[in-house]
Amino acid sequence: MHLFDRDTDLETLDGLTFRGRLTDEWSINGNPNGGYLLAVMLSAMMRCTDKKHAAIVTANYLSRTTISDSEIRVEPISKGSSFNRLQAGLFQDGREKVRAWGTFAPEGICPGDKRYEAGEPDIAPLAQCIPIPEIGSYTLYRNVDARLDPACAGWFSGRLSNESVHKGWIKFKDDRPADALSLVLMADAFPPPVLSSHGLVAWVPTIEFSVNVRAIPRSAWLKAQFRSRFITCGLVEEDGEIWDESGELVLISRQIAQFRQVG
Repeated sequence: MHLFDRDTDLETLDGLTFRGRLTDEWSINGNPNGGYLLAVMLSAMMRCTDKKHAAIVTANYLSRTTISDSEIRVEPISKGSSFNRLQAGLFQDGREKVRAWGTFAPEGICPGDKRYEAGEPDIAPLAQCIPIPEIGSYTLYRNVDARLDPACAGWFSGRLSNESVHKGWIKFKDDRPADALSLVLMADAFPPPVLSSHGLVAWVPTIEFSVNVRAIPRSAWLKAQFRSRFITCGLVEEDGEIWDESGELVLISRQIAQFRQVG
């Protein structure tokens, strides 16, 4: 079993309630990564629907989570011929810490036209990109191989950019194949793009995170780009896209986070 599968595995308490333990393998500065939390909740919701394609998954982060046992409570919202909709709460010590909503479609069915009005991001070759290092309590990068294009990695050495953009390559270090659960993690695995323009002094905890899975990748390495354009009212958005090496769009995402300049 791959590490990510072990760390998103859940024990069924009843048909709609599950228990698992959040581990310290997917943390940012000691806090469970938001994509990891959503992947655990998605795992629970997928067990409660006969439609298994996770078309849209959204989370609201209500309170800080810890590396500890968690309970996931799932509630069906509606069931139709095209979509099933469910919601789930992640609880620790009796308190709800994350609320998520999922829209699920039948697997293998992708109706309608396919039209891209934008192409995949222009990213430097893998060999030229800079690995995000394993540092202290940032354990996520012990297990995820994320590499930044040199054009947006200047903040590593104090050289800031005029644009808040991160782009690069990503995969699991143990070569686990990508699926909907792992795409949710990877959509939150790059550092916030505002770091490229503001440096490490920016504090950006996620408030809301939404992922739209369009396809399952056909390559191990994935191309990703995340961009922020507006900082107002103490909030910043982050728009993301992930592509596989065949040029297929596999995911789009949006986050809303708090922004506070420290120091």
